[in-house]
Amino acid sequence: MLLRCISVGTLVLALALPGAASAQAPGPLTLAQALQRALSANARLFVADREIGMAEGRRTQAGAIPNPEASFELDNALGSRDYRGLRSAETTLQLSQLIELGGKRGARVAAASADHDSARWQRAAARLEILSETATAFVAVLGAQQRVALLDRQLAALDRMTPQMQQRVDAGASSPADVARTKVATELTRIDRDRARKALEGARRDLALLMGRTAPDFTYTTGNLARIAPPPSFQTLLQAIESNPQLMRWTAVRAQKEAELLTARLKVVPDVQASVGWRHYRDTRDNAVRFGVSIPIPVWDRNRGAIYEAQEAIGRTEAERAANKQALTSTVGRAYDAATGALQEIGVLRRAVLPNARAAFDAINSGYAQGRFTVLELLEAYKALAEAELREQETLVSFHTAVATIEGLTGSPLTLGGGRTP
Repeated sequence: MLLRCISVGTLVLALALPGAASAQAPGPLTLAQALQRALSANARLFVADREIGMAEGRRTQAGAIPNPEASFELDNALGSRDYRGLRSAETTLQLSQLIELGGKRGARVAAASADHDSARWQRAAARLEILSETATAFVAVLGAQQRVALLDRQLAALDRMTPQMQQRVDAGASSPADVARTKVATELTRIDRDRARKALEGARRDLALLMGRTAPDFTYTTGNLARIAPPPSFQTLLQAIESNPQLMRWTAVRAQKEAELLTARLKVVPDVQASVGWRHYRDTRDNAVRFGVSIPIPVWDRNRGAIYEAQEAIGRTEAERAANKQALTSTVGRAYDAATGALQEIGVLRRAVLPNARAAFDAINSGYAQGRFTVLELLEAYKALAEAELREQETLVSFHTAVATIEGLTGSPLTLGGGRTP
């Protein structure tokens, strides 16, 4: 089976929740639905399908046998004296057929078949790219939603602080400057929230375009970015790259170039032009059968230039495959480093930074109500906690984006330690 089934229906750990993959009314969007809709609507797959159809046509044509030729000849006519008019005319009806020798037709069919296989691999590569791009866009939307929600919560918390501080000012326990500082922090957070909303609009639009829509027709995306687990080893990923359709395509391209080289070498093998005809002699009213065979003599043109070109094409194919593999290796390496780096950062944030930031804020917030801490200390503690929460959210998006990139290069969902939600 030339093309193994390449399915990235569960791209990105724990993001795809159960849901129908058919056309949907406005509502929540799961990753599985987004992937299916992208595959159904993307123009690149339509182009790839047409390329396969064109290659199929070339393969069919390559196997065609040359058509016979019919000819008519009139000799010894319209002359002078005995050859005046048609009195001595000789009429010949002839049927000729080119007989290809040396396996030329088989070589053409082999080259066209390899071209067809290459087109199929190219479609598989395009499909994988679409799935990876859609998963990445889905993660961007989900991350932007969570960032907006997080900033909304932070803004609500700051909004609750302002009246409390105003009460302390009214009671003479705090300076009016404390309220001003809180309002500054609130407005800066509001600016960040509004900016995050704009980013969410752009991310939603990008995802909609991948699904064939000019505007989003979903209310929000659903998924769980919080679940993470280490990816397989880098060596395992390098082995998986060998099955990437982009690399598998070069096997078909090399087979095509080798068949073209064989075709170039076989061109010097002479073909036979056989003919049979019927001749009528008007002056004697006799008829005769005519047989003919013609064979070109390959003396001057040995097709050396075309043979050399075909040999160089094979060498170029090997070089292009090596360059393609190098680029894929570099990309998966960067994605692997991004994923592992994000895992380490999330581990530090969850083990130390977030618990300590929450503990510090809770202690200072409680102490502030008792007059043991200043508003600056309270705002600083809250700022540290807010930054840590946003940092975790950004790092989770980076991790799942890297995972989507890796899965797009390896051609299948990663087997992660934490399992997957289908």
